Amino acid sequence: MPVCRALSVHGIQIAPRTYWAYLSRAPSKRELWDATVAEIMAGIYERGEDGRRPPESMYGTLKMREFLQRQGIPVAKCTVERLKNANGWHGRARGRRLRTTIADPAASRAPDLVNRQFRPQRPGQLHVADFTYVPLATGRFCYTAFVIDAFAGLIPGWECSASKETQFVESALRQAMEYRKMKGQLLGPGAIRHSGAGSQYTSTHFTETLMLAGLAPSIGTVGDAYDCESFHATIKKDLLHRSSWPTKAAARSAVFDYIETFYNPRRRHSTLGNLSPALYETQYQEATRHNHEEEQQAA
Repeated sequence: MPVCRALSVHGIQIAPRTYWAYLSRAPSKRELWDATVAEIMAGIYERGEDGRRPPESMYGTLKMREFLQRQGIPVAKCTVERLKNANGWHGRARGRRLRTTIADPAASRAPDLVNRQFRPQRPGQLHVADFTYVPLATGRFCYTAFVIDAFAGLIPGWECSASKETQFVESALRQAMEYRKMKGQLLGPGAIRHSGAGSQYTSTHFTETLMLAGLAPSIGTVGDAYDCESFHATIKKDLLHRSSWPTKAAARSAVFDYIETFYNPRRRHSTLGNLSPALYETQYQEATRHNHEEEQQAA
């Protein structure tokens, strides 16, 4: 047997029958399990017939393991890491940030009511606002404003625009208010809307819009909206750095799909116990309602 003779030259003695037994043996349980998990992961990390991949393809080892386990697949972290390396699958890493907000030194600023304490006790108590750029295939940019609820990182409002005018950040705010109204969670006294010191957020018109809505304006330093900065890094890693779009309408559609069908309802966050923002809020509301019912029964 040529293979056995070649191995014996290197001091490895293997009988021919051992070699043939190895070739004819049935796959081991580990090999079968690896093949099963690899096939599932291939459906996530590799492009489909339409040339696209699901948003979960951005997950690294830890989030992919949590995602698979929540699908009822009891896979180990080392298995996910080994199969990713064997097949050349990788998540996405965060890149450099580009500041888009520019402060207006002549504008008066609201006080900083947050003081970097981004830990509200309930949904709707603290919204953080900012905007970022979206690349177009023409080499130009459009912009997307976000309003993020700091409780669970859910995005109740957003808007796309070809310019950085104040109106488009106001549109994102109104959308957030309508979202809370639809959920029966009207924003009122005590609710804070925090942002960096960009000129759009220190304008008189925007401040008046906040006051009329009963929201307390809060302004930090430039780039101080940390929840938004974290989200910007996430959406750039997940979506914006992966491709560009021919028009603002196409970019808006992509952002809509990302936020409404993936980020809010499905994207896992380690800070939320690997729950999505929508699920985390739902669990909070259910627990609050249950506690309220118990208190009423006790009374």
